[in-house]
Amino acid sequence: MADEPSRRSSDQGRSVRAAIRRELAVDAPETDREKPAREPREGEARAVVEVDHVSLAFDTPVLEDVSFHALDGETVAIVGESGTGKSTILKLILRLLVPDRGQVRIDGEDITSLTFDEALLVRQKMGMVFQGAALFDSMSVFENVAYPLREHTRMDEDEMEARVREKLEFVDLDPDQVMEQFPAELSGGMRKRVGIARGMANNPEIMLYDEPTSGLDPLTTATITKLILKLQHELNVTSIVVSHDIRSVFRMASKVALLYDHRITFFGTPEEMTGSDDRYINDFLGGASA
Repeated sequence: MADEPSRRSSDQGRSVRAAIRRELAVDAPETDREKPAREPREGEARAVVEVDHVSLAFDTPVLEDVSFHALDGETVAIVGESGTGKSTILKLILRLLVPDRGQVRIDGEDITSLTFDEALLVRQKMGMVFQGAALFDSMSVFENVAYPLREHTRMDEDEMEARVREKLEFVDLDPDQVMEQFPAELSGGMRKRVGIARGMANNPEIMLYDEPTSGLDPLTTATITKLILKLQHELNVTSIVVSHDIRSVFRMASKVALLYDHRITFFGTPEEMTGSDDRYINDFLGGASA
């Protein structure tokens, strides 16, 4: 009888993994089944983002010996409990923070020792979609999307308008309807899409997302997930996504990095994660699917 609790935990873990696999397979749109998250072919893959044995502490440790990478065209999702340092990793990739130990490399270049001006140049390779979209309330949709163009390019007004229209159309918004609106006039899903359009404005090779589906209803969550996949499939953008939404993660991610106790305890495909017998992974998936 002493083994009964462990047997129940094992059985529960298996049923959780099976339920997640069934849910991800049932009612998936045909286009999603035909075009799964892209895995670069052997011989063509290169690491676009590399986090290499990174440690960071403030008053207490935040990250300890964290390593993972994103290959060209991959979507890597970072998951874990609240307060485990997921968003901190995005700040390290953006070079808003510098690790105590280890390296962060973008296109093979270690960015940890760059000057402020050098870091700004590297940052222009990236687009960032903040939690809650973080649009400027006093600016129209046009000015929000055009903001990085005004900051980092010498485009004239006609070029800028053409680029803004292109990005709004990519995220399935009608430029003629939304460009002059303000964020307060938009739904939550529309604000998220404008945030993605702004992140895309400079045609970055890397997109970073902080909780892109938080606070959204299931239909809007599916729309945002498809947009992230669209960026990957059509533009070959490399994406790093921080999320609590395990269902959305499993639909969009090539690889999943699980943070626990300041460290990456799992890095692999969604299929490898659901097939794991690790007790913490089973508990995490069980909680995430509840």
